[in-house]
Amino acid sequence: MSNRRDFLKNASLLTAGGLLVGNTGAMNAANAASAPIVSAKKKLGLQIYSLQAELYDDIPKRMKELKEMGYVNLELSGYSKGKIAGMDMKEFKRTAEVDMMDFKKMAEDAGLKIVSSHVSPDLGGTSFMLEFKRDLLPKARDFWKQTAADHAKLGCKYLIQPMMPTCRTYDDALLACEFFNDAGRICNEAGLLFGYHNHHMEFQRLVKPGDENKPQNPWMPVGDQIEDIFIANTDPSLVCFEIDVYWTVRGGNDPLEYLQKHPDRIKAVHIKDTAVLGQSGLLNFENIFNQMYKNGIQDYFVELEYMPDGRTQFEGVKDCAAYLEKAPFVR
Repeated sequence: MSNRRDFLKNASLLTAGGLLVGNTGAMNAANAASAPIVSAKKKLGLQIYSLQAELYDDIPKRMKELKEMGYVNLELSGYSKGKIAGMDMKEFKRTAEVDMMDFKKMAEDAGLKIVSSHVSPDLGGTSFMLEFKRDLLPKARDFWKQTAADHAKLGCKYLIQPMMPTCRTYDDALLACEFFNDAGRICNEAGLLFGYHNHHMEFQRLVKPGDENKPQNPWMPVGDQIEDIFIANTDPSLVCFEIDVYWTVRGGNDPLEYLQKHPDRIKAVHIKDTAVLGQSGLLNFENIFNQMYKNGIQDYFVELEYMPDGRTQFEGVKDCAAYLEKAPFVR
């Protein structure tokens, strides 16, 4: 079965205009590995998926290491029925389980705060796609009620769905919006914000029913991007968005443009690169951070999919933290 790591390796590289990093980003990337570990003055966030199973060999020790690197906020992954699990990425299966409240205590003992959590309802589908059907709405509601209650105990701010529903048609995308609005209503009642996290697939286009044979401008793409359908057809009071800047570029779009167009909908950001931040030259993180701050966004999370040079995930997230600590545009 293909997993997320293979998916990343095999994805075709698409760059959007104006994204290539400048000299400042290149110098920061070059110096990141040799930068000293510093006390966190910046609010660096980390998606713990980045650490995979490495986090679970000694969680209290590993948490303290993250704090020493400069991380302050955490975004969880691996939730299931009151537990948080590590993942074997080769097999894409759970390898360890820890009670959520125990995990919270270990994080707090290390000086870390749990701010967000990636969670997707188990409704069937593939490793990367959910299969939304109208008769599954009650099952989804039950899932979000329990999940929201569990995460409210953590003092979590966001519940973010990271898996895309299968959208073969425009109507499929509209049905997904109904699921999102439902989830948002339930999360809001528990004092949480519900959000959606994109990969690159959301930038595929779907044609509205009735427009299939409509004359199209030959210079303009046909149809609407799925991400745009989600944004336009969800209730702003119920659903927010966590933009993954790397996957947005992979989908042929400019994350800066999305931040500029949707300042009231995008509430959190995944700061990600091909591997260690700043080393690919693919993204202009300075422009992204400047726009984030202009929008009032304070919640961002580093995510590291895999280390192509064979080093550990912890070594990778340490280099990512060093890059951000040295970057003058991060505050």
